[in-house]
Formats: sequence, C-alpha cells, structure tokens
Amino acid sequence: MNMLWPGLTDPVHDSQRLFRQLLQAMSEPGTLHTLDVAAPPEDAPIGAALWGAMLTLCDLDTNVWIARDLDTPALRSALTFHTGCRLTDDPASADFAVVTPASLHAEVAFATGSDEYPDRSTTLLVVLDRLADHGPWQLSGPGIPERRRLDVGADEALMQCLARNRSRFPRGLDALLACDARLTAIPRSTRIEKRLEESRSCMSQ
Repeated sequence: MNMLWPGLTDPVHDSQRLFRQLLQAMSEPGTLHTLDVAAPPEDAPIGAALWGAMLTLCDLDTNVWIARDLDTPALRSALTFHTGCRLTDDPASADFAVVTPASLHAEVAFATGSDEYPDRSTTLLVVLDRLADHGPWQLSGPGIPERRRLDVGADEALMQCLARNRSRFPRGLDALLACDARLTAIPRSTRIEKRLEESRSCMSQ
C-alpha cells in the first residue's frame, strides 16, 4: 500500500527545496506556487502540492488531524510511513489539520495559540477543487503590495474562517491552500475581503 504513495526522490535536497517554496508562499500571501513533487495515486483524496507540503512539514514531532471527508486508511498509512508523524483524533492538539472547505462547516475547535505563544496553533492544509490568482476574494496586509486576488471556489466557509483571524491576531490559524500541484498561503496576518463584482473562474486542471 505504501509503495503506491511515493515519497521524496532525494529526501534531503527535495525537502529543502520544497521548504523554501513554502516559506516564500507564507511570506507572499496569495501568490501561486507549483510544487514539483511526485503525485499521489489518482484516487487519493489530496493532490501533489499538498502531499509535498505534508512530506516536508510533518515529522516525528508533529500531530496531524485529518478531516473525516479526507480520512482514508491509505492516506493514514502513507503519511505515518513516510513522515513518522502522530495522527490525532483531537483537532485542538493538531499541529497540522488536513481539511476541505466543507470540513470547516462543522465547528471544529482548532488550536489558535495564545498572545504569549502564538506559534502553538494549528496550520490548516486545505484541499481545493479550484485555485486561481483572480476572483472575488481580495487579500491585503504584510507581504502583499496593495492587494492580491484569489478564487477558491464557491464555498465561503473557508475564507470566512480565515478572515476571522485578523481580529484575534497574533492568535489564529495559518493556512496552506492547494489544488493539484498549485499552492498558496494565507497567514493569520492577512486581511480578507470579498469583492462583489463578477469574476472569472478557473477550474482545477
């Protein structure tokens, strides 16, 4: 089963390269990045970018929570085999949470850190069907010259959840959003507004 889920070809150099890409994404919220990593199986519930992020960020010291709509025995087995991370059923104890926008409709209590220890919070790893650098959502704040735009699909639960971060900064949730091989980041410092004008759509490709 695990052999169907490829790891990193060159673990040391690939993880360094991917980590630099993830850092760049976090420092420039809303920019799209393509992660060059072997894709998981076709029937896997996640795409290549998110799989690459998980292989890079998860290790023996991290707790990972997987939303029910993504939780499969194959994903659990592959993730623990390749990273050694601990899987948890308690979202509040998770360092990383693998979710979809639909998962966030439920009032799941993730860790948001504290004023003294804001880093003790959950980072969301979000599986999307659509991700484009235009659309109804406008981003502004640190790392964004003026503003950037995003299209993450029709479901608003995700962006509303992330928008609430601004009011409780420095506490809050950081997020990596991924669609196939593409990825962007929205840290808790980002201001999110919805623009009412009609925008183009870009389906996953």
